[in-house]
Amino acid sequence: MLKSKSFRAGIHPPSSKITAGKPIERAKIPPFATILLLQHAGSPCKPLVKEGDEVKTGQKIGDSNSFVSAPVHSSISGVVREISTQQSPMGREVQGIIIESDGRDEWVRMNGIAPETASREELLGRIREAGIVGLGGGYPTHAKLSPREGKEIETLILNGAECESYVTADHRTMLEHNEKIIKGMKIIMKVLDAEKGFIGIEDNKMDAIKKMREAVEREGDKRIEVISLKTKYPQGEAGILVKAVLDREKPSGGHFYDIGVIVQNVSTAKAIYDAIYEGIPLIERVVTVTGDVKEPKNLLVRIGTPFRDLIEECGGFRGEVGKILKGGLMGGIAQWKEDVPTIKGTNCILVLGSEKSRLPEERSCIRCGRCVEVCPIGLIPTILGKLAFERRFEECQDYNILDCIGCGSCTYVCPSKIPIVQLIKYGKEEIRREAG
Repeated sequence: MLKSKSFRAGIHPPSSKITAGKPIERAKIPPFATILLLQHAGSPCKPLVKEGDEVKTGQKIGDSNSFVSAPVHSSISGVVREISTQQSPMGREVQGIIIESDGRDEWVRMNGIAPETASREELLGRIREAGIVGLGGGYPTHAKLSPREGKEIETLILNGAECESYVTADHRTMLEHNEKIIKGMKIIMKVLDAEKGFIGIEDNKMDAIKKMREAVEREGDKRIEVISLKTKYPQGEAGILVKAVLDREKPSGGHFYDIGVIVQNVSTAKAIYDAIYEGIPLIERVVTVTGDVKEPKNLLVRIGTPFRDLIEECGGFRGEVGKILKGGLMGGIAQWKEDVPTIKGTNCILVLGSEKSRLPEERSCIRCGRCVEVCPIGLIPTILGKLAFERRFEECQDYNILDCIGCGSCTYVCPSKIPIVQLIKYGKEEIRREAG
């Protein structure tokens, strides 16, 4: 086997893929589902239903006129009980539609489309109508697959790296739905008129690499190649992945369109298959529920299911709880309550016990340079953190703070336990706020 491709710097946090061998189980349909009207980058949706309306599984219940947006659909059949402000697992308050299940799970589906004969516009229209967003990053997929005029995309990369500690949702999807991923990938390549496609997978998932290569061989598409990547964080970040696979770099302040590449998640490709071939909108996804729960699992979850329900389905908490994260150990977002709903971008619910959640004592920077050594972008994190703390935002931009990908590698290795990545995120938010 060829040597696994990689990138400069990076770190090796504990893998903790304790659910890697756990097949996907279908989670119970929740008694109540809260469908948030903002589950993606861009503009929020407006409700298409009102309190008291009966809805069916797969019915569109929210939409927007904005191009950078994606409709939302009911994930259960039942009655709309409330439309009100709800807490998002992304840490903000957004409008949500609360639906009470009628226990029947009655569906409404779109007709399937034959991708071989469908036009690019027809495929893009279905991807939008199905509410598909990047299941790694949350950007509306139809918008991402519509590069600006004059920008030609020659290469598609599917991201199967899944470098985050604990998370195995993409891994299991590749093992169990590899043929659907390849068919979804071919649809994306048709929409983009891409000449070449790569699937990047870290080499701690050799079973997934094998399964995906077999699926490519069965499909007989010589344009597609499965690439083995060295297991290292943050291999799954889009820019890092492009660098490792193609040795190309997105220009500072630019877009991947500028170098002829688009990156999509493997689970997004599977969702595109469901929408095109089966007429199923994005109303469920695989979520890894792991950490300090009694029985960690990979669950196929209806969007809008409360975190609490999924934790209970995994036997409940094991010991005293310190934190609940949406996402993995490095980039996860801490939740302040257990009943926030799953959204399209929820790939993992990670429960950490009180001991693992204890914040270390912060000390003064000792100028060791370890944060500089591990930064995959080549920034100087310690300087950026100091400037952001002192609100010297113009100088932050001189040091290219907006190029930071927020991976947290700097904070992970800092012997003084300075929350560098949090300071940098604060600086970026303030710069963008001031820019309007």
